[in-house]
Amino acid sequence: MTPRAADRARYDRATAHLDAPLAVVDLDAFDANAADLARRAGGKPVRVASKSVRCRALLERVLAMDGFAGIMSFTLDESLWLARSGFDDVLLAYPSADRAGFAELAGDAKLAAAVTVMVDDPAQLDLIDGARDGGAEEIRVCLELDTALHLLGGRIRIGARRSPLREPEQLAALARAVARRPGFRLVGLMAYEGHVAGVGDAVAGSPLRSRAVRLMQSAARRELAQRRAAVVRALRAEAPELEFVNGGGTGSVQHTAEEDAVTEIAAGSGLYVPRLFDNYTSFTGRPAALFAQPVVRRPGVGVVTVLGGGYPASGAAGRDRLPVPYLPEGLRYDPQEGPGEVQTPLLGAPADDLLIGDKVWFRHAKAGELCERFAELQLIESDRVVASVPTYRGEGRTFL
Repeated sequence: MTPRAADRARYDRATAHLDAPLAVVDLDAFDANAADLARRAGGKPVRVASKSVRCRALLERVLAMDGFAGIMSFTLDESLWLARSGFDDVLLAYPSADRAGFAELAGDAKLAAAVTVMVDDPAQLDLIDGARDGGAEEIRVCLELDTALHLLGGRIRIGARRSPLREPEQLAALARAVARRPGFRLVGLMAYEGHVAGVGDAVAGSPLRSRAVRLMQSAARRELAQRRAAVVRALRAEAPELEFVNGGGTGSVQHTAEEDAVTEIAAGSGLYVPRLFDNYTSFTGRPAALFAQPVVRRPGVGVVTVLGGGYPASGAAGRDRLPVPYLPEGLRYDPQEGPGEVQTPLLGAPADDLLIGDKVWFRHAKAGELCERFAELQLIESDRVVASVPTYRGEGRTFL
C-alpha cells in the first residue's frame, strides 16, 4: 500500500460515520508542518496568516506551539473579532476603509492595544481620523514596503502590486507623518515577497521555467535584502522603538529569516499545504487539509460523478487554481467539464472500484479559501475524528 493509499484508508475509516461533502484537517500533518515552519524560521517567531487558516481552534492550536507568536489578519472586522476573542497581537496585513471598525478600534483601549493597522498613504491616516467618532485611543500603525523586483530600469516588474512605498526616503517620510499626528504610533514594517514566497520553483515537467523562477527568486532575494535593510535603518532613525519587521511567507521562510533586519516571519499556507505549495525546492510539506465529495453516479466504465466540487481558488484564472482529485490516486477531470458547481465527472481506472456513496478526496489549490465552503472541519488523529470545529463560516463570519 502506498503512503497515499494508507492515508485514504485512514480518512475513510475516520469519517465512515459522516456523510460527504465534508472537510478534514489531519492533525499529525498539521503539527508536522508547523514544526517545520518553526525550524526553518531559525528561532525567529512565525506570525500566523489567518487567511490561510480561517478557523479559530486551529489558530489557537498553532499559537500554543513553540516558535509561533501573533496573527496576521486580512480585514479590520476580522482583526477586531479576533481581539475580542482573546488574541492579543493581531497585525492587519491590508489597508482598510472600514469606518465603523476604526471607530470601534479608537474607542476601546483593549482593542487598540491588540490590533495594528496597515498604512502606506497619508490619506489612510485621514480616513482613520475621520472615522474616530470621538474615540481617542492611540492607533498602532505598520507601514508596508513594496517588495517587487524591478528590472530594466523599472520597465519590468515582478511581484504583486501592493504598497506604493519602495525607497527608504519614502517610508521615512511617511514615518515622520505618522509621528506628527496625535493618536498614532508607528510600531512595525511589513514586506511580503510573494514572488518568492508564493511561487513554486520546481514545477513538474517544466525544467526551463523552474530554472527561470529560481534565477528570478535568487535575484529578488538579494535585491530585497539590501533594500529592506536600508529601509529599516531609515525607519529606526525616525522611530527608534520600532517593535517588529515582518517578512517572508511559506515558501521563503528560511531565506527571509537569514536577514538581520527581519525580526519575525509570516506564514500560514504551510500549515495546510494546499496544491500550489507542492512545487518548491526549499521545503516539502504534508497535505493536511482535504475535502471529500460523495460518488453519486456511475455513468459508464472508467467514470464516476461526485456531487459538487467546483471550488476554484482566487488569482489569475488557470488550471492551477482548481482543486485536484487526490484520493484514490489516478482520477482526473473530464477536460470538457472540469470541476462543476453541482457535479463533477472523474475519469480513470480507479473509478471502477468506487461505489455510490464512497468518498473521493480532493486538495484545494489554496489554503484558507477551502474554509469558505465548509462550516466545520473534522480534525483527524490517526484513523479517528477527535473533534469537529467551526470554520469562520461556521461561526457566521464571512469577512470578504
